[in-house]
Amino acid sequence: MPKVSDDHLAARRQQILDGARRCFAEFGYDGATVRRIEQETGLSRGAIFHHYKDKDALFLALAHEDAARMADVAAEQGLVQVMRNLLADPTQFDWLGTRLEIARRLRTDPEFRAGWAARSADLAAATEARLEQQRKLGRLRDDIPTVVLLGYLDLVMDGLVTRIASGLGVDNLSAVLDLVEESVRRHRTPDDRTTADERAAAHR
Repeated sequence: MPKVSDDHLAARRQQILDGARRCFAEFGYDGATVRRIEQETGLSRGAIFHHYKDKDALFLALAHEDAARMADVAAEQGLVQVMRNLLADPTQFDWLGTRLEIARRLRTDPEFRAGWAARSADLAAATEARLEQQRKLGRLRDDIPTVVLLGYLDLVMDGLVTRIASGLGVDNLSAVLDLVEESVRRHRTPDDRTTADERAAAHR
């Protein structure tokens, strides 16, 4: 029997994820039946569940894929930029319309909750590293612990996703994100400006 290449396996997994993403976006978690996932992917349930053991595993794989993409942005530009990207093109994450269904599962299903928490770990780590970097550069307010700022930004992110998932308007949310970004910045005092001027003068 010929060996299937790694590239072929990766392409097949991506085909499954792309079809599942469309299915979850259109029908929600409960409505995304195996039959509908088969139709969206063009594959049999045997082929689908050869790669992902069940619908939960498929859903969480999508969550990990998006979290990795967001973590890359968070590491380079911060979590607020992740939110700006989400606001600019919510269709990238339209499967998160299942968010309200997810909330119920998180309360009642410990195994699913553990999988969802793992999905968030890389994004949280990237965001925390970015915050620490900005703090060292003197750009982040230093009167609040990093872990609190991380929790604050994560809460805003959850609210933004829920707002979009609920189909509510997003008018003025860009200005809200401006406010969020401003709220975590360090505002320079007169003493800071004097010190900066002294450093600049020393290098002349």
